[in-house]
Amino acid sequence: MHGEYKVPGGKLVVVDLDVRDGRIADFHLAGDFFLEPDDALADIDAAVNGLPETADVGAIASAIRAALPDGAQLLGFTPESVGTAVRRALITAPGWRDFSWEIVHDRPVSPRMNLALDEVLTTRVGDGRRNPTLRMWEWNESAVVIGSFQSLRNEVDPEGAQRHGFDVVRRISGGGAMLMAANSIVTYSLYVPASLVAGMTFADSYAFLDDWVLQALRSLGIDAVYQPLNDIAGPSGKIGGAAQKRLANGGVLHHATLSYDMDGQVMTEVLRIGREKLSDKGTVSAAKRVDPLRSQTGLSREAIIERFTDTFATLYGAVPGHITEEEYAEAEALVASKFATDAWLHRVP
Repeated sequence: MHGEYKVPGGKLVVVDLDVRDGRIADFHLAGDFFLEPDDALADIDAAVNGLPETADVGAIASAIRAALPDGAQLLGFTPESVGTAVRRALITAPGWRDFSWEIVHDRPVSPRMNLALDEVLTTRVGDGRRNPTLRMWEWNESAVVIGSFQSLRNEVDPEGAQRHGFDVVRRISGGGAMLMAANSIVTYSLYVPASLVAGMTFADSYAFLDDWVLQALRSLGIDAVYQPLNDIAGPSGKIGGAAQKRLANGGVLHHATLSYDMDGQVMTEVLRIGREKLSDKGTVSAAKRVDPLRSQTGLSREAIIERFTDTFATLYGAVPGHITEEEYAEAEALVASKFATDAWLHRVP
């Protein structure tokens, strides 16, 4: 059995193993990581050999830590990443390049249509009716997009939203509110089969699915990192955040919003951002929490999106694609029946 796991912001971990009588056998670790001392590699192999095939990531990592010599240094990987690669090998989880990917960057649509398209395209990938897809959003009006479980009245100041021309909509994924001013953010959605993140914890899948965008940001000169659970950040602060929704049919939606440009004063007038929420962020100013891409790169929004799509295509062999008329029609019907209704918007008052 063979398993691979690319550590977000780190190195590739590769494992090969067999299973005999319910236990891991002939285990070998490899990869482009760094490890000192050299013979610690044999210690890791020995620690994993003989473990039950049902051992989870935590149990595998604990066995490895117990076997490592004092002072051992693991650079670019962790015992947990080895455990993840083992679990992926045991369930024969595919890698990125085992799928045929499409990149969609189509005409602007309303925020509600963008949300409906997320549900439609995720469902279709889960059903096998669409290839796994990266979609870059374009929209023709500003909006506040609140998380599936957020309280509308607690998150949004309706007077501020109306004054600044922001519609208010609710998405199907959890997480926090996104202030989506027209032409001021970069938002993308990934529609993937659940098998791509098989063997990973829910938290690990966030970083795994956004590793490509960290590489794109670094190619633009931004020292981007992932901050658990769902933030993308640079040296000067938060750049954006991600959210997920997993459907019963095996489709996974992972989408992220990165700030290109922002008006911090508008954000504080539209969103009800309290001191308690910011207390664990090390700042007293909501505006200072977000570090826009424009100020860091000096590039146009279009140029940044082009770098994102070029990076994704190079890494995973993705080709250009489009949303079909049938998919648009299905999304329009979903807007009417769900995303434009008061019942959906106010489902958490």
